[in-house]
Amino acid sequence: MASGGGRMEIPGGPRVLVVGGGIAGLGAAQRLCRHPAARYLRILEATARAGGRIRSERSFGGVVEMGAHWIHGPSQGNPVFQLAAEFGLLGEKELSEENQLVETGGHVGLPSSSCTSSGRSVSLELVAEMGSLFYGLIDQTREFLHATETPVPSVGEYLKKEISQQVASWTEDEETKKLKLAVLNAFFNVECCVSGTHSMDLVALAPFGEYTVLPGLDCTFSGGYQGLTDQIMASLPKDVMVFKKPVKTIHWNGSFHEAAFPGETFPVLVECEDGSRLPAHHVIVTVPLGFLKEHQETFFEPPLPTEKAEAIRKMGFGTNNKVFLEFEKPFWEPDCQLIQVVWEGASPLQDTAPALQDTWFKKLIGFLVLPAFKSVHVLCGFIAGLESEFMETLSDEEVLLSLTQVLRKVTGNPQLPAPKSVLRSCWHSAPYTRGSYSYVAVGSTGADIDLLAQPLPLDSTSAQLQILFAGEATHRTFYSTTHGALLSGWREADRLISHWDPQAQQPRPRL
Repeated sequence: MASGGGRMEIPGGPRVLVVGGGIAGLGAAQRLCRHPAARYLRILEATARAGGRIRSERSFGGVVEMGAHWIHGPSQGNPVFQLAAEFGLLGEKELSEENQLVETGGHVGLPSSSCTSSGRSVSLELVAEMGSLFYGLIDQTREFLHATETPVPSVGEYLKKEISQQVASWTEDEETKKLKLAVLNAFFNVECCVSGTHSMDLVALAPFGEYTVLPGLDCTFSGGYQGLTDQIMASLPKDVMVFKKPVKTIHWNGSFHEAAFPGETFPVLVECEDGSRLPAHHVIVTVPLGFLKEHQETFFEPPLPTEKAEAIRKMGFGTNNKVFLEFEKPFWEPDCQLIQVVWEGASPLQDTAPALQDTWFKKLIGFLVLPAFKSVHVLCGFIAGLESEFMETLSDEEVLLSLTQVLRKVTGNPQLPAPKSVLRSCWHSAPYTRGSYSYVAVGSTGADIDLLAQPLPLDSTSAQLQILFAGEATHRTFYSTTHGALLSGWREADRLISHWDPQAQQPRPRL
């Protein structure tokens, strides 16, 4: 196969298939399309739309984000920010130097108003004091990155241990102490949403600091996040994207022949759910980790090497959903941006596992006030973990009823009009996603992310790169983000390009 100068010569050029049309798959395809060797390239997308976990929907007279919401760390080191700026998708404020320099430490901003579940207002000073305690401890967890051993296995246990010591020195009355613990519990729930986990007890302490926060004040797309994936799509040749083409099994390490290519042998054969069989020299798999966890036994033939299969099993992948509520009139103040709900009696130091159907909504962190669309007013609630997955089993009516009751209690107004409509994401039951994003779970490390990212076959550098892996769960420092997903797609495209042409200069530096 190899000829002068180490270049791989393949008659008619290599056939490359990308499995999954999210931002990782689109990024890989966009990069490969610019290379003269990549003459045959197809993205096989299981659903009827591109974008994966980026999904903007027209609703309530505007655009709402069902999936990815913010550009995290919108600054020069963030390729999603750079592309969005290039495509003209961001406003002046988002592009301002000032915005790009803000250091958030990756923490969510404090609420504009905080209410208890029985309608009492919580002082914002107390919320700020607990926020500062909580985020100070979160920052401390990052110090265990290179420690030879950690005091406890998980982030949650570390936070609880430290908080217990603090509580011992609190001098307020019992009621105030209980309120402080309930506020801290609300911060735990926020962190579960950020990490995409059911509990911080599931998140490994030692590797937690490896996740890298970029500078910049998190920002949104006024026209919808999907504008970004639409632009990337538009830059691809017309026939590259194939919709409604779920893949059943990827057969690799073989010698497959195809009537359309007489005399040619392919190492990989992609078998689709519709019975079609597509031969390829290289396949880039960009499906979500949740899908791999559910299907890895049947998705690869022969099965994945043991250590790679183990890494998939050990890594964490949880659910974070949103619930949008539309109101005729706002019941919140005009400048309110985030309404925090503090569940009375809740404490991070107590392990409670009550029946989900009675208490699922207690995992709600509160409501983000979306920018008003004309005369429409929308709140967006966030909820993570098993409660979030339970919510997916309920009807819209049941969710609306529960949340109307919650809001009536929180506002202390039993007459509060019910929301006009509800819209929500259901990422756990989405068959090709099975959750929201990855985290490094207790029992796994950043090395598992690298293992997942390793191409197959593992054993030999001279063997052709048959299966390559991309997606947010394969980026060691930016997992769970769209920029991590995009960079991983570029990384695998670059890997193929240097495989075909070792002398090729890569167009962009690695981030």
